[in-house]
Amino acid sequence: MTNKATVLITGASTGIGAIYADRFARRGHDLVLVARNRARLEEVAARLREETGVAIDILQADLTISDDLAAVETRLRDDHSIGVLVNNAGGNLPGSFVTQTTDDITKLVALNTTAVVRLASAVAPRFAEAGEGGIINISSVVGLAPEFAMSVYGATKAFVTFLSQGLSVELGPKGVYVQAVLPAATRTEIWEHSGVDVNTLTGVMEVGDLVDAALVGFDRRETVTIPVLPDAGQWEAYQAARVAILPNTRQSEPAERYLTQA
Repeated sequence: MTNKATVLITGASTGIGAIYADRFARRGHDLVLVARNRARLEEVAARLREETGVAIDILQADLTISDDLAAVETRLRDDHSIGVLVNNAGGNLPGSFVTQTTDDITKLVALNTTAVVRLASAVAPRFAEAGEGGIINISSVVGLAPEFAMSVYGATKAFVTFLSQGLSVELGPKGVYVQAVLPAATRTEIWEHSGVDVNTLTGVMEVGDLVDAALVGFDRRETVTIPVLPDAGQWEAYQAARVAILPNTRQSEPAERYLTQA
């Protein structure tokens, strides 16, 4: 019913992913919805088909399982109707680093980083060749703040933000738009999975508000969108401070302050 690009959304059965599905469907985009829970995907798809009339395919996949991830990669490579990838699937772990098991950490890193980069890698060459396309990567403000003591989760989200910025540098000149979205506390099921009662927290954004703000950034073609940040100048100052460091990395000798003992 539409010539608009199809949008593939991971983690689309609930939370942020389900709202992205709703919003893109209401913009007239056909959808490919990816998640582990097929029943929930069917519920989302049935409602949006009825309410919007767009075509919706379902791809059940656990992105920590190699064969499932490969199936999504194949769809991204081969389906030329897909013009936007929303890398939303992600998770967190309860407890602190010393209480989280190595196996659980490995699985979290696979979901939050490996899946993100592999899906982007699957679709980016086709987008670059076409000279158009968009990749939305859902990161987090936690990736900017080790002080939050969410070491592994924060590290994975720092990876997603950096990856998005790097891809923007590489792919932007080829016509491909890449956006990192950095939510703060948002009312999703991730809190329950993390062992936290979200109702005990303050300053929690509703999912619809988060996605609507993120899509304003998408329409403006922002590289990094932080929906809770009231003063864009703070992010610009943060970026300027980072960039100011770069010329000092091109030195053949240690900095003078390291040449003598304290």
